[in-house]
Amino acid sequence: MGGREIVEEKEERMTRRGEKMRFCKYRTRIGYKDATYVIYTGDQGVTGEQIIDGAYRRFHIKLPRPVKFVFLKKRYLVEASLYPHFTLLGQSIGSIFLGWEALVKCIPDIYIDSMGYAFTLPLFKYLGGCHVGCYVHYPTISMDMLSVVRDRRERFNNVSVISKNPVLSKVKLLYYYMFAYLYGLVGSCSDVIMVNSTWTENHILGLWKSRDRTSVVYPPCDVKTFLDIPLDDGKSRAQQTIVSVGQFRPEKDHPLQIRAFRKLLDSKDAKQRSALKLILIGGCRNQDDESRVFCLKDLCEKLGVKENVEFKINIPFEELKQYLAEAVIGLHTMWNEHFGIGVVECMAAGTVILAHNSGGPKLDIVIPYEGGQTGFLADDEDSFAAAMDSILSLSPEKRLEIRQNARLSVSRFSDQEFEDHFLMTVESLITPK
Repeated sequence: MGGREIVEEKEERMTRRGEKMRFCKYRTRIGYKDATYVIYTGDQGVTGEQIIDGAYRRFHIKLPRPVKFVFLKKRYLVEASLYPHFTLLGQSIGSIFLGWEALVKCIPDIYIDSMGYAFTLPLFKYLGGCHVGCYVHYPTISMDMLSVVRDRRERFNNVSVISKNPVLSKVKLLYYYMFAYLYGLVGSCSDVIMVNSTWTENHILGLWKSRDRTSVVYPPCDVKTFLDIPLDDGKSRAQQTIVSVGQFRPEKDHPLQIRAFRKLLDSKDAKQRSALKLILIGGCRNQDDESRVFCLKDLCEKLGVKENVEFKINIPFEELKQYLAEAVIGLHTMWNEHFGIGVVECMAAGTVILAHNSGGPKLDIVIPYEGGQTGFLADDEDSFAAAMDSILSLSPEKRLEIRQNARLSVSRFSDQEFEDHFLMTVESLITPK
């Protein structure tokens, strides 16, 4: 394997969890001593050493050998803000130009994309002569996206102006079908395809049609970080808290949480209502996120639940752990979450998880462990409210049993499990037949 260069893309504004996964992969692959490891990055104004130091400070991941960084200047071409219309196509075309800059600066033997830039795969494979692989967190387009437009359902990515207009809906559907076809063509160029969940696998198989090259490799989750939270029976808690953890983005559907919580409160008497608290914990990245938080607070005011709902913005990790340690329920309402690292972390922390009955939580995470229940699933205001009521009505002993099952079940999502499965999957790229 002497002289091989293994290259992967990195982006500055990655989430904390996504960035941790990438550095876990770097640490895993550095086990090949004769390889040179190169990371493409669009970061500007920093050095490679600063990036590595930052990874160690945030994730305690120390790379056993040095890596090289290739700094790219054209990352602005993949920024969504550059394409107010036809965003998927614009970003994908932009990624080709960004990939060309990367290829000109460094031609690797092996190229692995984990940023979702599928349109760079044929570029590196056919022009660069590389073996190519990818790790897909979320399909750029999915069969669900097609069905939402086809059925003219209003969603955060299918606004009412389009969903209520049959002509615009047909135009958007045609655009989506065209893009899905192109996405399938470029994705099928990958020699090795890793996906982060069964939900993602189902959509990638439907679009890329490469079953023999596709494997599920669960992302690394901060399971160990939460295991020091004791699993008490909760009998001494005067207040019953429900905690939601997630960035304040539209797809997380925080309004659904607030409306379901309102229905829960409506079913309680005054004393019971005063003991219930919903705590929304999340990060605000920009002005848009801050505006969403303002709208959520306004919704709480209109629904009369302001006194029972708290917002915790950009709080330190130790404070997050404390809220999870005190919570009865971990709440997650995103429809078709591709995996659900936040769900895993809530389960590891010892909350009784209540997640959306779709995507990764349904297919991979909130599933029985050795025949025992690990959590609850729901899909609308009524079912979420009913599930919260059921969880709060359980005996402390029954809740403790579910929490113990959940904590035991998430060991399969640990850093070590990820590294073992990732290394086994990419072996065919490193030692091709």
